[in-house]
Amino acid sequence: MTDSADLVAGIDALEARLADARGQVARRFIGQERVVDLALAALLSGGHGLLVGLPGLGKTRLVETLGVVMGLHTARVQFTPDLMPADILGSEVLETGADGSRAFKFIEGPIFCQLLMADEINRASPRTQSALLQAMQERQVTVAGMDRALDAPFHVLATQNPIEQEGTYPLPEAQLDRFMVQIDVPYPDRTAERDILLATTGVAEAEATPVFTAPDLIAAQALLRRMPVGEGVMDMILDLVRALRPGAPGASETVQESVAWGPGPRAAQALMLMVRARALLQGRLAPSTEDVADLAQPVLIHRMALNFGARARGESLAGLIGDIVAGLDRGRAAA
Repeated sequence: MTDSADLVAGIDALEARLADARGQVARRFIGQERVVDLALAALLSGGHGLLVGLPGLGKTRLVETLGVVMGLHTARVQFTPDLMPADILGSEVLETGADGSRAFKFIEGPIFCQLLMADEINRASPRTQSALLQAMQERQVTVAGMDRALDAPFHVLATQNPIEQEGTYPLPEAQLDRFMVQIDVPYPDRTAERDILLATTGVAEAEATPVFTAPDLIAAQALLRRMPVGEGVMDMILDLVRALRPGAPGASETVQESVAWGPGPRAAQALMLMVRARALLQGRLAPSTEDVADLAQPVLIHRMALNFGARARGESLAGLIGDIVAGLDRGRAAA
C-alpha cells in the first residue's frame, strides 16, 4: 500500500473513533460542541489547552471526561495561593533503611501522569505557575539537578478563572505561549442548560467509557503530522501571524498603533497543527483556509497583548484578529 493510500485509510479509520469519542464526551459535557472540538484538537496536536471561563461551567468535568475517553492516566492539582512547585513536581526525601543507612529518595509529584488537570491555575503564585514551563515544553522536569522524563503522551489542560476576579494572578507570557489553544467556555444556551438539568439532577448520571488508549493517541498524533498542508493554507498562516506583529512589514496601521506584541513562530506552529486536527475531526484529508480563519482567535489571542492606548479606547484582541482575518479573506477572494 502506498503512503498516500495508507494515510487515507488511517484517516478513515480514525474518523469513526473520533466521532465516538466526541459522543462519549457530549454525554457528560452537554451542549458545548466547539469547546469539546477545540480540546480534542489540542490533544490530537500533541499540545496543551487553557480553558477560560467562570466557575460552574463544567471545565473540570470536561477534563475528567476527556481523561476517561482518551484512556489517559489523569492527575489533578488544585492551584491555590500557598501551593509550592514541589507540590507539583515532587521532591527528594531522606529515607532511613532497615540497616540504618540513609539515602535520598525521589517522591514523584502529580505531574508524572499523561493528562494533568491544572485546576484554577491562575489562583497560584507566578513562581508556582512557572513550575510547569519546562514540563509543558520539554516533557521532562529537573528536580535536584536530575532530568526526569514524563510519561508519553503528556498534556496539560488548565482551567482559569477570568483575571478580573479577585485572588487571581495573570499567567506569565512565556507560559501562555506554551498553551496551544485558549478555549473560552461560555454559558450554555437555554436548550443545553435544560438538558444539563435533566442529565445531572436525577438518580444517576451518564458515565463515559474509554474509546482510545495512550498508544492510540500517540498513533493519531503521528498520523496528523503526516497530513499534507497546501501552499494556500501555509501562506495564510504566515500572512496572519506576521500581520499581527507590530513593526513587521505589511502590518496594518491599526496593529502598529494598538498591539504591544504579537504572535511568534510557536503560534504559527500551533496553527499548522491545529488546522490539521480540525480537518481530521471532520474527516477531511487536508486542512483549508477556512480552518485557519476558524482557529485564528483561539490559537492567537493569548499570544498577543494590546497596549495601554488600545485598552483605553475599548479595543479588543478578538475584534482585531477578526478584522485581520477578514482582510486576508478579502485579499484572497480578490486575487
